Amino acid sequence: MFTGLVQSLGSIESHSQDSFEVSIAQNAYKSIISDLAIGDSVAVDGVCLTVETILDRGFIATASPETLERTTLGDRENASKYVNLETSLRMGSKIGGHFVTGHIDGIGCFIESVSTATSWKIRFGMPTGMSEQWQERIGRYLVSKGSIAVNGISLTIADCAPDGSWFSAAVIPHTYAETNLSCLRSGNLVNLESDILGKYVDRLISHRLPGHHQQEEISLSFLAEHGYG
Repeated sequence: MFTGLVQSLGSIESHSQDSFEVSIAQNAYKSIISDLAIGDSVAVDGVCLTVETILDRGFIATASPETLERTTLGDRENASKYVNLETSLRMGSKIGGHFVTGHIDGIGCFIESVSTATSWKIRFGMPTGMSEQWQERIGRYLVSKGSIAVNGISLTIADCAPDGSWFSAAVIPHTYAETNLSCLRSGNLVNLESDILGKYVDRLISHRLPGHHQQEEISLSFLAEHGYG
């Protein structure tokens, strides 16, 4: 479990077909490595990976075929050069973002970032040829003022298309400068994780048991019928 508050930038290189070597930025590697152990979870651009080997300035982790297919780890050429890093949430730690599982729902596409007086307005959309996957995994959970993790960054949705084909978020200068949002170029792919609370609610509503009685609309006549005069 993570919070979506990035601790450091890093870089990533293929170590083998499904294994990756992650290097931590020099200004943060000591604080992260000193508390890192084999078997720990680290979010790499929002993808939860397990530390298998600890290096002087980073670590090695393996990604499953499902992870490679669903995230930018399987398409590094179209992703940011740098990755966002966050170690797992410790018991008793502050939660400044929202609950992020590190299980990516799908890939999005960076469209543009516009500088305003107080923030950056950044827009993301549906990658070409991925309409069905996008609507099933991402679009249905886009809610104005709701939460979403973009490359592991906890963001609040400022606006979204009625058909769920894109969304935007207002990003403060600190977050923009300390994450790889500032490195994105038009067309770059990003990892997206929808809010877990929205997914649970959707599951409960859309998978009712057969014969489940639909709750009647609460109206004045309904209240009167049930003894509320």
